[in-house]
Amino acid sequence: MNSHLCKTLGIDFPLFAFSHCRDVVAAVSKAGGFGVFGAGSSSPEELETELRWIDQHVDGRPYGVDLLIPENLSIRTEAGTSNRDLMARIPDSHHTFVRDLLARHGVDPDRALAMPSRLDPDAPPPYQSDTAERLMDVAFAHPIRLVANALGVPPRSMLDRARQHGIPCAALIGAREHAVRQIEAGVDILVAQGGEAGGHCGEVSTLVLIPEVLRAIKGLRPVPVLAAGGIMTGRQIAACMAMGAAGAWTGSVWLATQEAETSPVFREKMVEARSRDTVRSRGRTGKPARQLRSAWTDAWEGADNPGTLPMPLQGLLSEPAMRRVNQAAEAGNAEARALVSYFVGQGVGLVDDVRSARAVVQDFMTEFADALDDMRGLMDP
Repeated sequence: MNSHLCKTLGIDFPLFAFSHCRDVVAAVSKAGGFGVFGAGSSSPEELETELRWIDQHVDGRPYGVDLLIPENLSIRTEAGTSNRDLMARIPDSHHTFVRDLLARHGVDPDRALAMPSRLDPDAPPPYQSDTAERLMDVAFAHPIRLVANALGVPPRSMLDRARQHGIPCAALIGAREHAVRQIEAGVDILVAQGGEAGGHCGEVSTLVLIPEVLRAIKGLRPVPVLAAGGIMTGRQIAACMAMGAAGAWTGSVWLATQEAETSPVFREKMVEARSRDTVRSRGRTGKPARQLRSAWTDAWEGADNPGTLPMPLQGLLSEPAMRRVNQAAEAGNAEARALVSYFVGQGVGLVDDVRSARAVVQDFMTEFADALDDMRGLMDP
């Protein structure tokens, strides 16, 4: 594509695929898009393993890394603090609420789990500045072509390191005022994410947010804007680019691929779901995040819930519980299936089957080309 962004990054098509699955990242990049590995849930050791694998399987194609380093985190910790220290701050009422919820759905709340190293009780807490620096040490030691940050302005060290390595630094935004702050901070690419998006998102729709952001930054330093939120088809990318976006940042569509990290039960629920089957809830991370509505999200909206905890406490409470839920559901527990949920946007209503990531990329490109042909047809005499 004749696009400055495509030429800068060395890609064929401005389709950015955010995924926690290394297989998806490699498949998208090899198919001509740009895979972005979501490292927000990785420890530095886990990130090293994942990026080394991507390097070996991406065939030299470009890819990026997205780090979750919240600008505003109510709980900051001192050096030497561990997950165990944070877990001790979770009230007994919250543990009891979760245990009772699992038990009502036939899930053993005490079942032993193989937990990732980042949740080891003696590991450093997530989202802290020292952990973030170690994650950046790992990321910048690999041939990444973009680094991104979610939940606020990237830390100064991320911006500086990106400059030193000659790669762009991207940041997610959900409002026009965020765009101005990010540009003033030195960000190179804006990802304007509408409220339709899965995961942490604002409330303004993508169709409104893109022109708002473009208008707000007009006259400032020129920065490409990627559209995000509910984008599942090539025609949607064409529509966003017609509004002035430089491409699309996508996430939910990759959860229904054969390579995805999601469980078979969740992929089945995605195919069954409609766009109204998602909800913004604090019940998973402590911050508003769109996910598939389930008995879990309903419980945290119920009258007897103890109130969600600030990030990262809510995640330390919910993640082990949801791992037990997924294990039980995969073992055939129909009651546990009602609790199964994951971060997904309103575009889930457009998912009707499970395909390979490469096939999804090809469909995006074909639909985009079809949309351009249709638009040209409107101009024919």
